[in-house]
Amino acid sequence: MIKVTIKEKNDNIDKITIKGHALFDDYGKDIVCSAVSSIVTTTINCVLALKEDGLKYNSKEGFVEITDIKGESSFKLINVMITMLKELENNYPSNIKIGKEC
Repeated sequence: MIKVTIKEKNDNIDKITIKGHALFDDYGKDIVCSAVSSIVTTTINCVLALKEDGLKYNSKEGFVEITDIKGESSFKLINVMITMLKELENNYPSNIKIGKEC
């Protein structure tokens, strides 16, 4: 299962952690993993294209962490990303779970 954890600070998103594998299908054929990867990668690239220091991220196989989100446009794009991930969660509840960190 892919787990998305959102940490908020002062009513803003402070950190997003995405880890795991969806296990919907075999490696290379998993549409849920592919969708999550596409959504997250596109969002990161869009934020950085609009604002070079709009966020920081760390990624490796099965893991992405997004921090230091700066600027109104960056937050808007990150919120759109979260909305798209929630749509996936609604359609594939056994493969992706989104939660908040206290």
